[in-house]
Amino acid sequence: MSDRPFIIAVVGHTNTGKTSLMRTLTHDVSFGEVSDRPAVTRDVAGVALLIDDRPVAELYDTPGLEDSIALLDHLHHPHRMRGDHRRDNVEVIREFLKTNEAGTSFSQEAKVLRQVLKSDVALYVIDARDRVLGKHRDELDILRMCGRPVVPVLNFIASHDAQSSLWRDHLSRLGLHAVAEFDTVVIDELSEQHLFEKMRTLLDEHRRTIDRLIDDRREQRRTLIANSARVIAELLVDIAALRLLVPRDDEDRLRKSGARLRDLVREREQRCVRDLLELHRFHPDDCTADALPIEDGRWTFDPFDPEVLQQFGIRAGSGAAAGAMAGLAIDLATGGMSLGAAAATGAAIGAVLGGGQSHARRLFHRMRGLAELRVDDGPILLLAVRQIDLVRALLRRGHASQHRVTLETPEVKIRALPKPLRRARMQTNWCSMETEGDPGSARSLSFRSTPPRGRDAALDELAGLLGPELARSRSEPITFEDHAGNRSAGKSSG
Repeated sequence: MSDRPFIIAVVGHTNTGKTSLMRTLTHDVSFGEVSDRPAVTRDVAGVALLIDDRPVAELYDTPGLEDSIALLDHLHHPHRMRGDHRRDNVEVIREFLKTNEAGTSFSQEAKVLRQVLKSDVALYVIDARDRVLGKHRDELDILRMCGRPVVPVLNFIASHDAQSSLWRDHLSRLGLHAVAEFDTVVIDELSEQHLFEKMRTLLDEHRRTIDRLIDDRREQRRTLIANSARVIAELLVDIAALRLLVPRDDEDRLRKSGARLRDLVREREQRCVRDLLELHRFHPDDCTADALPIEDGRWTFDPFDPEVLQQFGIRAGSGAAAGAMAGLAIDLATGGMSLGAAAATGAAIGAVLGGGQSHARRLFHRMRGLAELRVDDGPILLLAVRQIDLVRALLRRGHASQHRVTLETPEVKIRALPKPLRRARMQTNWCSMETEGDPGSARSLSFRSTPPRGRDAALDELAGLLGPELARSRSEPITFEDHAGNRSAGKSSG
């Protein structure tokens, strides 16, 4: 067994997705240039895969094979074979690389062949949407002359134009049975593992290293999901605990505070979206508009819009929530109150509802002449649903994708806030956002540095509920389950 990094040459016809495969395997959206234009890659470029900051594999992107038919004729020309058709193919390739033609007529192909000779394995990338042509057979014949194992990789298999079965049949006739399917745009969580397993069957010397790489990639995915769940949990706890205290008889302050509540929620969500895109190693503009409707890391629709709630299958709520969605705050503990001008903003804000502790606090505030404003359950559930949908999309988005993520409306089976958020409703100090100051002033979002007691435990519990939701397919319904396996249900105390 060898402990040195194994070397992979990524090869194939021009414009089949070689650089795309590199980006997806390295989770690096900035590697090379991905374009529909042919022959974008003109030189060999390499990158290492690391485990514990040590390289375990080296991948090399190569130029496209542009004229394999002429090159194969050149290699098989009688003067190159010197009358001996049993001559070693590797020697034929090496002698060709010393010729003038390797630097002129076949300079791009020569770069590819030099890298294959230095590598342990070649990944031959195929656009599965292409027809099987003679040039593909010639390319494979040339690569096999290098004496290195070749693993065909069928790319773009998620396309309705893909001809995977025809390609597999053609490759089997050439004696190539270790074929991998790896769509660089729409990622299946097992496709990367299967690709490494195909290489492992041909590289017994590096079996132990490849096993470590497979295990490390599994752990990376688990960590990514756990970290994403924590980022979402931070958002939801902040919004559930968010309160603004306003003089109840000051209509102007009520109106400004209603608008500020909306702004705080929107800005906090934008920060969450930016954090998720960065965590998944995408740029803010990698997910743009007609998709998950995001522009530069910002959602383009309103979490307080009742039509948006309906689009995601979330009802406005119960109790005070229906009034809140119309821009009213209903105070059940003290008889009722209209926010007056705040209703004109359409803000989904409401009074704190729930247990005796909440009522006592609100009664104290009322005695001081204050109204307590908070975000209703409906928008909080919407925030949860669309962050889950965003992460589900990012987990299946290849880092070479040039297309926008299609917005889906997942089925929702949430009818109440999960327990950690119901607790956050009664813990105003769990909101990490700074909310003091003039509601009419323009302020950037800021956060408290010291978490209050109990908040971290609630975040851990909520992240534990979110994690399984993130790992599921986007077509599966969204529902929270507690640690005993029971779905979140019942009336919200918030």
